[in-house]
Amino acid sequence: MNKEENQQSFLYRMMKEEWERYIKNSLNPLAGLFGEKEEDGVVRLTETRIYIGLNDAVTKKQMFETEKYLDVLKTVCRSYHVPFSVNKEQGGYFHEDGTYTEENSFVLLLIGTEREVVKNIAKDLCTFFGQESVMVTENQIGGYFINKESKD
Repeated sequence: MNKEENQQSFLYRMMKEEWERYIKNSLNPLAGLFGEKEEDGVVRLTETRIYIGLNDAVTKKQMFETEKYLDVLKTVCRSYHVPFSVNKEQGGYFHEDGTYTEENSFVLLLIGTEREVVKNIAKDLCTFFGQESVMVTENQIGGYFINKESKD
């Protein structure tokens, strides 16, 4: 299995878990993390991304190997019991003091995770990675599952 197939497989499992949680919670109109299910089977979800730089806020250098940061990120997500996907990216930004930095970053993708849980994860990662701040973005998306038994 190549990297793309592995990521697709992981995303499929993650969305399937969220779908199963949606079905379970749909019995309680106040429960659940999703919007309304549409007639065509699409479920409205919140896709959240947390952007975390790996350079230390004080030294402006990456203090540890990228894999060590990845292990911490996985541990945090596991402790919050959230399905996730993560990508390593490179980018640049300006610090609050105006200095420019280029660094390795992680983009953590969470689908259907409650906002309060996202905020707690972001705060933990900000602290553990020695960041001034991390950026959180939200998008409303629609999702559904296709498997080998799907009719359409």
